[in-house]
This record gives sequence, C-alpha cells and structure tokens, in this order.
Amino acid sequence: MNDLLPGDSPRWQFLEAKVRRLMQRYGFDEIRMPILEQTALFARSIGEVTDIVEKEMYTFEDRNGDSLTLRPEGTASCVRAALEHGLLHNQTQRLWYQGPMFRHERPQKGRYRQFHQVGVEAYGFDGPDIDAEVILLSARLWQELGLADHVTLELNSLGSSEARSAYRATLVEYFNDHRDVLDEDSLRRLESNPLRILDSKNPAMAEMLDGAPQLMDHLDEESRRHFEQLTTMLQAAGIDYVVNPRLVRGLDYYCRTVFEWTTTALGSQGTVCAGGRYDGLVEQLGGKPTPAVGFAMGIERLVLLLETLDLVPADAMGGCDVYMLPMDDSATVAALTLAEQLRGALPELRLQMHCGGGSFKSRMKKADKSGATLAVLIGDEELAQHSATVKFLRDDRDQRSLPQAELAVELHGLLETPEA
Repeated sequence: MNDLLPGDSPRWQFLEAKVRRLMQRYGFDEIRMPILEQTALFARSIGEVTDIVEKEMYTFEDRNGDSLTLRPEGTASCVRAALEHGLLHNQTQRLWYQGPMFRHERPQKGRYRQFHQVGVEAYGFDGPDIDAEVILLSARLWQELGLADHVTLELNSLGSSEARSAYRATLVEYFNDHRDVLDEDSLRRLESNPLRILDSKNPAMAEMLDGAPQLMDHLDEESRRHFEQLTTMLQAAGIDYVVNPRLVRGLDYYCRTVFEWTTTALGSQGTVCAGGRYDGLVEQLGGKPTPAVGFAMGIERLVLLLETLDLVPADAMGGCDVYMLPMDDSATVAALTLAEQLRGALPELRLQMHCGGGSFKSRMKKADKSGATLAVLIGDEELAQHSATVKFLRDDRDQRSLPQAELAVELHGLLETPEA
C-alpha cells in the first residue's frame, strides 16, 4: 500500500475530473459503497475457487464474530447496494463509482495491495447495445486522454452458462490429455476452474493452449447472435478490436461479452480496463433475474500510463496562479483581506497567501517556489495608496502598480492573455 503525495495528486485529479465529466455526459449516476462488506458477498459472487477468494482477500472477524472483508472489487458491492435500496425494482440503472479496493497479491509496477478503481455498471438492459455503449464510453475516455493510439480492445464471448458447462467438459478432456504440460497452478485449477487455465502466461504452455478447443466454437445461438450484433455496432462506430478466444476474465460471474483494453506502453502487455456481462449475478445475490454489464479500470495503471507518455497537461499539474505577498508583517491583514476579495471576484483563481513571516528575500523565494505566474505585493507604500504591485515571476516584464479596486479585472486579463 502506498501514500499519494501532493506532487502526485494533480495527475489523479486530472484523470478523475475527466472521468466524472464523461460519466455525466453519458447519463451515469454516481454511487458510493462502503469498503467493508460481509465476506459471504464476495465468496458467493466472485467464486469460492478463484484466486481472489482463495488467496487475496483481506478478511477478518469483527467484535461480534462476523466475517468481514475489505472489498476486492466493486461489482458485487454495487449489486448488493442496488438490491438493498430497491434500485433494480422494475427499472434500469446506469451507475458508476470510484474508490479503493484491496487485494493481498504480489505488488508489481502500477499495482498495489490498496489500489483504486473506477467502475461502471448498467442494470436491466439485455441487448448488445448497452455492451457497445459502455465500450464506447471507455473508448471516448482514451480519446480525451490522448491514449487512443496506445490501447487495444480485446473481445470474446463466454456464452450462456449451459454452453459454457458443455465447453468446460470438452476443455477438461483436452487438458487431461496434456497433463504433462500443465504447471502446478493449472493442475490445481483443472477441476475447479479450468477456463482460467486459458489465461495462463506460462510460455511453456503457450503451444498447448493455442491448440485448445475455443469457446467461440461452442457458443449457443443466442450468444453468437449477441456477439455478432455487438461487433457490428462497434464497427459502425469506428472502434477497432481484436477477438481473443483465450480472454476469459478471472471472476465466476461473467457471461457472454467480455472485453479488455490492453497496452504495451508500460513494457509487457498490461490491462488498463476490463469488464463484460454478468447477467446471473443479481439473481445469485437474491434479486430477480436482471441483465447487467460493466467494467472497471485501475487508476494507478492509468496515471502511470499518462506519466509514461507525458500526457498530463502542464496546467493540470497543480501550483497556483497568484502568490499574495505582504512585504512585512504590518501588511498581513491588508493582504489577507485583499486575497479574500480576489477569491470572491475570481472563483477560478488559484491564489496562495504567504503565511509564516520571514524576511522579504525569503518571502520572494517562497513566491517563486510556489510556481505562481504572478506575485501581488503589499507594503507600506501600497497600504498608503490602496494599491498593489504586480510582479511577473515567469516573464521578463516590468512590474505594475494597480489600484486594489481594479486588481481583479486586471489579474483576469493578465492571466488569460499574457504578453508574448
């Protein structure tokens, strides 16, 4: 787990602001769930024999002896909240959330045991149009972040539970014929979750996995039609994709459409966004049968990608526009008052007030270190004339003396249209 320091926060704020605005534009409403849930919620939804439940969850007993778990993902919590508060009763929902998740897995570049996700969930829509919509939403985010040329969309269909069950039997038979190639992890999964073997990254098994039966060849007719309609919609929208028959996702609740956005910009191929359909989960958790689709994206991974590609604009990197500097302690009250007047007149202005005293030289050093474009100086002369001195910290321009009453208008102009 790691701290997010002030120097890193602006990148997160930049990404989060983009996400929040995009969700509003697509008509998704924000929901916030607690980070602690009953352990049974995740065991029932994710699957008892998944790596998450078996190895990675932070689980403990509280003072009442109840087993609680720090949420390892958001979908199950979102379904629980929607059911608990009647959000799925004869209505559709488009929801999104963001926040910390927790998994005790091996830390790696861009991944931590406390990590942060943005999640999107849509309930009550059974057609491929909503699948296309959530994929298009993610694609637009890549466009607006400048990442569109650095990510690849991979698609697959897991079909219905019945078709997947028949395929599972075929797959187990194939793997049993190649047991000598399977590694220890795959042998363990052979009886419990054989589809996850397809997702193995072990190069010694690559050739064997390439020859494995493909789920796409075992799809039920309805799932096949759903997938064809989805790809037609994506093609019409100009979204490129690759069909990856080995894309199975790690959670038990997925069915039909599954997808991942991957990138090679961080070295080895990495997933930055993943999701799909989970039509049976609401019923599994006690609700009425409800079609559902969603995705999650890791904020740490995305921020790392933006940093690596230098895609965070300079004006999004924090700092301030104006540093309000009383030239000595006698001007502090006047400077504080003027600073509040400017903040009231210019709500978007980023103004930092000098606090803590010090010599004039040390005050100017702090003004420069703040990153501000301008410093507003108040001293004895300015107090006597009800004026302020504007000093340009980044440009070689003469400082100006302005009446305090006109300062807000002048600052707005200076910051909006600086001289070349």
